[in-house]
Amino acid sequence: MESNTSQNVTADRTLELSGAQMQQLIDLVMPHLRAFLDSLAEQPAWSFDGAAAVARSVMEPLPTAGTDPAIVFRRLFEELLPVGVNTAGPGYLAYVPGGGVPHAAIADLIAATVNRFVGLWNGAPGLAQLEVAVLRWFSDIVGYPASAGGFFTSGGSLSIWSAIVTARRCGLRGELSRGTLYTSHQAHHSVAKAAMFAGLPPENVRLVPVDSAYRVRVDAMIELIQHDRRDGFVPFAIVGHAGTTNTGAVDDLAELADLAAAENLWLHVDAAYGGFFMLTERGRGLMRGIERADSITLDPHKGLFLPYGTGCLLARDQNHLRQAHQLRGEYLMPGPEEEFFDLSDISPELTRAARGLRVWLPLMLHGVEPFRNNLEEKLDLTVFAAEQLRLLDEELDDHLEVITDPQLTVVAFRLVRAGLTDEQIDDLNIGLRDVINASRRVLLTPTRLHGRYVIRICILSFRTHRDRVEDCLEEIRRAVREV
Repeated sequence: MESNTSQNVTADRTLELSGAQMQQLIDLVMPHLRAFLDSLAEQPAWSFDGAAAVARSVMEPLPTAGTDPAIVFRRLFEELLPVGVNTAGPGYLAYVPGGGVPHAAIADLIAATVNRFVGLWNGAPGLAQLEVAVLRWFSDIVGYPASAGGFFTSGGSLSIWSAIVTARRCGLRGELSRGTLYTSHQAHHSVAKAAMFAGLPPENVRLVPVDSAYRVRVDAMIELIQHDRRDGFVPFAIVGHAGTTNTGAVDDLAELADLAAAENLWLHVDAAYGGFFMLTERGRGLMRGIERADSITLDPHKGLFLPYGTGCLLARDQNHLRQAHQLRGEYLMPGPEEEFFDLSDISPELTRAARGLRVWLPLMLHGVEPFRNNLEEKLDLTVFAAEQLRLLDEELDDHLEVITDPQLTVVAFRLVRAGLTDEQIDDLNIGLRDVINASRRVLLTPTRLHGRYVIRICILSFRTHRDRVEDCLEEIRRAVREV
């Protein structure tokens, strides 16, 4: 007997927004976004007021019924978003700030609405090839040949992971437990983390000393490699840096490329922060030799000012990425014609959003020149900041030490007072940073260099201009006199 079940099914079309309903939601959220953007210069650079209470407030039961969208948006913008660090604002001079161009939000709205996946070329040929085209632009920027290629990731941590997996698959011959990787003592912690994820014993990541400008010492790296070979280890990769987080240091990439070629090692360059300075003459001079790297990490959410979650990995020979990542299931649709390829064959992901659209749209709307101009401006502002700090040092009884001449857009400094121990000087600078940040006009973050506590200014956001740098310098001037 035929079941009547199908006759009793009721279709719930609540989630099927019409174009008009979508427009209504956008109309409700736009006043909040407009107010946010228009007030960024006046908003505090950070606020942790009531942070714990705000965090606890969202730990609520799963809702069984919907809430008025106007109420939801008000709660989001008035209660949840104001707490934390204002990474979009001009006073965010911490870590490595990009700012997040809002054009990308429009691209994300389009990508999420049409909901195409680009892991397989046939799924969305236009959007998949758009990503390939953008990555070709990036390859041209760093000087890579036509054989190069890559893929978008959520950021540098996953890019370096795939790079080390690729280096391991293509270059490590022998027991994984004997493989060794060499990088700067100033390397981002994601390098060691990625090596661990790639199966390398943590102790096999060799941290090489740096020189007075915090660039890796290639002579010391050579000694470590030779020592490891004598001890039966298998050196297979070097990770150089085009802009460290701590000081913006750029290693001698040409010398590292020479070493990698002589020792038959994979050379990866972590250019997550500094790579897009290749758009400038000064950046190209600093990064001479980057085009010889086997792979490069770039973070558009840093040097191209894109929103967080926009990273990429490039390889000089795209076939190396395929060698490390390609594995197909029988349920997948056939691959495209020979001219094209599936992004899933050269990367870890299969089903994924069209990340490249958020890069392509701002570049298509404006061209590359505003991005280049902003990078030039930030280099100039950093030189200005370092000069002003040195002038302030001349006014003080204490010593305001600029740790090293800026190479990119980071200035690290600390206050030194005669008669204090190293620990007391650290405490002095902890207090100094707190006083600088107290106005909430700027947010500076610290690091440690050779065990010493120092304060960093990183000038990179497209919204940060001379007026805010001058504000920062005034806060520093006030703070050093107060402490």
